[in-house]
Amino acid sequence: MKITLLQTNIAWKKPEENEVNAERMILSAPGADLYVLPEMWSTGFITDTEPETEEHGRSLQWMKDMASQSHAALCGSLAVKEEDGNCYNRQFFVQPDGNVSTYDKHHLFKYGGEDRYYHTGNQRTVVSYQGFRFLLVTCYDLRFPVWSRYQEDYDAIICVANWPESRQDVWHILLRARAIENQCYVIGCNRVGDDPNCHYIGHSAIIDSRGRTLVEGLEEEALTLTAEIDKESLLAFRQKFRVLDDRDRFHLAPQ
Repeated sequence: MKITLLQTNIAWKKPEENEVNAERMILSAPGADLYVLPEMWSTGFITDTEPETEEHGRSLQWMKDMASQSHAALCGSLAVKEEDGNCYNRQFFVQPDGNVSTYDKHHLFKYGGEDRYYHTGNQRTVVSYQGFRFLLVTCYDLRFPVWSRYQEDYDAIICVANWPESRQDVWHILLRARAIENQCYVIGCNRVGDDPNCHYIGHSAIIDSRGRTLVEGLEEEALTLTAEIDKESLLAFRQKFRVLDDRDRFHLAPQ
C-alpha cells in the first residue's frame, strides 16, 4: 500500500485556506492509496474556544470529495462540536466509496487546555482498508502504550498530531517505540509552522515493525512524504520473530 503524509503548515482557524493547501499537496503527489493529514488539520489545535459546527461539516465534506476524486482514503482529525454542544477531537478515516470511520481522542492534553472544551473518547477504532487494519490514535495518545497495545487486531498505527518542537525528541522516540513493541507499522503525521502557543517542525514519519524509518520529513516546511507498506513482509516478520507471543496478558478496559 502506498501512503502519503501531508505535513502541512496549518493556517490558524482558516478551514478554507487549509483545504486549498491540502488539495494542492494531494494533487502534487498523485497515486497514493491513503493520504494522512495532521491533527485538527483544518483549524490548528484549538483549545481557547469551542470549535464551530460548520467548520467540522465543511472540512469533512472536503475530505469526502477528495477521497472520491483521488480514489484514495483520507485520514486526519477535526475539531467537532455536536448538536448537543459536546466537543470532540475526532479523527476521520474517509474511504473513496464514502465510508467514514471515526475515533474520538482518548487522552486529552490537559497541559495545553484541551480538556476545558473537549470530551474524552472511550472506544478504540480499528479501520480495515485494502487488506490492512489501522488503529487510529491522536497526538498525546502516543505517550500511553497500553491504549495502543496490540490485541491481535491491527497491522499499523496512524497517529495524527500537532507535536511541538520543544518535545520533538519524544515524538521521534515514541513513534519507534510503538512500532517495535507492537511489531507494526507506525504512520505519524505532524504539522509545521506556528500557532498562538507553539512552534512545529514536522518530522512526520513512517516506521516499520523493526523500528526502521521508511521516510521522514526532516525539513521544517510543508511537504509530502510517501512510502510503501507491505502486509506480507509484516506478517512474515511477526511469524519469524514471535515477540508478541511473550507479551504480558491483561484485559484493557476503558476508563
